[in-house]
Amino acid sequence: MATLSSLLTAQANVLNALMLRDIRTRMFGSSLGFIIVIVWPLSHILILVAIHSLLGHMAPYGSSTPLWVATGTVPFMVFSYMSRFMMLSVVQNKPLLYFPVISVTDILFARAIVEILSSSTVIMFVILILITVGVDVYPMELSTVVTAVLVSALLGLGVGVLNGVIAAFVPAWVTGYTLLVILLWAASGIMFVPSHLPQQVQTVLYFHPVLHTIEWVRSGYYDGYNSDILDKWYPIIFGTCALMLGLVAERVFRGKII
Repeated sequence: MATLSSLLTAQANVLNALMLRDIRTRMFGSSLGFIIVIVWPLSHILILVAIHSLLGHMAPYGSSTPLWVATGTVPFMVFSYMSRFMMLSVVQNKPLLYFPVISVTDILFARAIVEILSSSTVIMFVILILITVGVDVYPMELSTVVTAVLVSALLGLGVGVLNGVIAAFVPAWVTGYTLLVILLWAASGIMFVPSHLPQQVQTVLYFHPVLHTIEWVRSGYYDGYNSDILDKWYPIIFGTCALMLGLVAERVFRGKII
């Protein structure tokens, strides 16, 4: 038991050190790294909300355009930031792997914890800002919305682990995945209702896992939001399989990554 306790303590110390390093070096070594980590995705969400509000775009459901945009942007932000920055963490911290006490999974999960804390803080700020401008942010089914956001985090975690292992061998994948995220954003249903599209298009969009979490969030917010495309099990299975595949690949190729 004493040995197990010492091992757990050592593991916690490694994760803590990696988290602090990520926070402090995220933006050119600034000690205000965690503030920047929060402000960056928050600004993305608020800019999108402001643009569509100023252009007078009407929300397909509900009476609030900012709320409609936020219900799509937040789950996608949770997924994209976690999956992308977990991947970057392996590339940026690869020299640390020369220390025997540090493994790829330590780097990945340390960044995952930072991203979860960051996303949680961003979501709270978005809610407070929307409340301040007079938007009723309380969902029709709170448990549905919370579950959908957690599944978005699971997707980000699974894809992030898999991306991290791939990027360790192929650094160019960082650029490739960044471009892919733009395509995923355009097809994620943030600015449109997938159920209003032709059946052939819905069939293709069905394989977009983040789209399901966005539809899931909106089904908890809007009365009568009957999504024809929503499959709650698909993003759960996709995220879990990506996580398992990434962990297995990291274990198999652990000695070759350095």
